[in-house]
Amino acid sequence: MTTAVSGPAAIILAAGAGSRLRSVAPVKPLVDVGGRPLIAHALAAMQAGGAARAVVVLGYRAEAIEAAAASAASGAGLPVDFVHNPHWETTPNGVSLLAARAHIGPGSLLMMADHLLSPQLVRRLVEGAALPLALGVDRRLGHPHVDEADVTRVRTGDGRIRAIGKHLAVYDCYDTGLFRIGPELVSALDSLRSPGLSDGVSILAGAGLAQAVDIGDAPWLDVDDARALKLARDEWRAA
Repeated sequence: MTTAVSGPAAIILAAGAGSRLRSVAPVKPLVDVGGRPLIAHALAAMQAGGAARAVVVLGYRAEAIEAAAASAASGAGLPVDFVHNPHWETTPNGVSLLAARAHIGPGSLLMMADHLLSPQLVRRLVEGAALPLALGVDRRLGHPHVDEADVTRVRTGDGRIRAIGKHLAVYDCYDTGLFRIGPELVSALDSLRSPGLSDGVSILAGAGLAQAVDIGDAPWLDVDDARALKLARDEWRAA
């Protein structure tokens, strides 16, 4: 559907195939946690953070995910738009974000459809964000809910992001998958041929424009494999 609602948009990336979870969940954004699909949890988290509308980027199993998201958003009174990344099979997640460029303005929120984010985490990111890009980071290194082999690692200094990537040898926190962004990230991604989100963040970090916001003890979970899905179903207690 098309909306004309003013206020910040929340971009939710839901285009990927979710290969690491495929054996137990054929369509990752539709997997049930606590009686509702992950995409519904994502929409609720963004609404709790003050988003006036949502934009879901689709690719794999687009029709099924769109139907579930539209139903959840309608029930919550949250306007939602859908865009498609036709290259979802062969490109990194930064390309999915660029597919939603027309909806991105200063103060937009960004998250992945396979993340569970507590309302307090979203609020802490929104309240603490001051630079053109702000990322919620978790400084609880070694937390048992985090897949150390797959999580995106972040090195910070003076409240700013200094480096980001899955293979950083020196880091002091984890990327929670929640950002507050603006046109600056779109410009950074546009400068690259086939960008991942971390590539764009790295460009802004190099310019001193990327902030790390400590989320404290706020719960979050990347539901990326069977272990994480079991954790989500057994232990997730977000409101």
